[in-house]
Amino acid sequence: MKVAIVGAGAIGGLIGTKLAATGEAQVSALARGATLAALRERGWRVKQGESLAAAPVAAAHPLEDAAKLGVQDVVVIAVKGPALTQVAASIGPLLGPDTIVLPAMNGVPWWFCKGIAPFGDEPLTSVDPGGAIGAAIPLANVVGCVVHASAATPEPGLVDHKMGRGLILGEPGGGVSERVQKLAALLERAGFEAKASENVRQDIWYKLWGNLTMNPVSAITGATIDRVLDDPLVRAFCSAAMTEAATIGGKIGCVIDQSPEDRHAVTAKLGAFKTSMLQDVEAGRPIELNALVSVVREMGQKLSIATPNIDALLGLARLFGRVKGLYPQ
Repeated sequence: MKVAIVGAGAIGGLIGTKLAATGEAQVSALARGATLAALRERGWRVKQGESLAAAPVAAAHPLEDAAKLGVQDVVVIAVKGPALTQVAASIGPLLGPDTIVLPAMNGVPWWFCKGIAPFGDEPLTSVDPGGAIGAAIPLANVVGCVVHASAATPEPGLVDHKMGRGLILGEPGGGVSERVQKLAALLERAGFEAKASENVRQDIWYKLWGNLTMNPVSAITGATIDRVLDDPLVRAFCSAAMTEAATIGGKIGCVIDQSPEDRHAVTAKLGAFKTSMLQDVEAGRPIELNALVSVVREMGQKLSIATPNIDALLGLARLFGRVKGLYPQ
């Protein structure tokens, strides 16, 4: 099996290393700059505690060398949301009619509302402006994915795996297909807790329901999530925004059967945890605001659902990002 990892950062590097270590797949990577150089020199590397796992990799530049890798069986996209449009335009040489495209990314993916009234086939402007991503990656090739793992990159090409091994896979239109079952089994053998889901859209929305508030609030304040939840006013604001998101979910078949307080109790178990968006701010990287917050507001507008708390959250996070140079003007 040929697998290409597009975006060999924390999550991409984790998946790539574990798959390569099984010996069942020929795992390559598309990367740039210092990450590309590190992969070519040292291969895949994942640190967990005191142990270090390593595996060889064929590393290529997405614009210069992608065609040399040829058509793949699986393409894992593990980039940040702001980079996806450019990535989608560059991976054509990797895609054949039967290639599985697995977006292992945060937030609402570009395909999420395809075929759902009143969205129809119109792209979600927040995550696919102009429909460029959907045009470049056929929906028939996509398998939905939810990542429940935390990792960081202390240096280019090195992944520090903090916690979690969960991967949820499913067909965008629902149901469990043979290709999803086979891919889940491969990832299970690679050491992940991989699950084939009957309704991956529900799983995506449930994860988003928590990330919608914790990520941007932590990014704006610099607080770990324990401190966010310990402040009663901030906690109540997060709950109000989550209630709005749950209402949207109910209108698109992604019902949330918990209260915000139920979810806060789950999140609190992570302790003094830095969200991925806070890590991006600290590293001076662009923030993934559109796929986590902007798109929820856009969906609410399409459904004529008022989202005053999500609007306020988006406005504050957007302004913060622009002041810091981490979000487009």
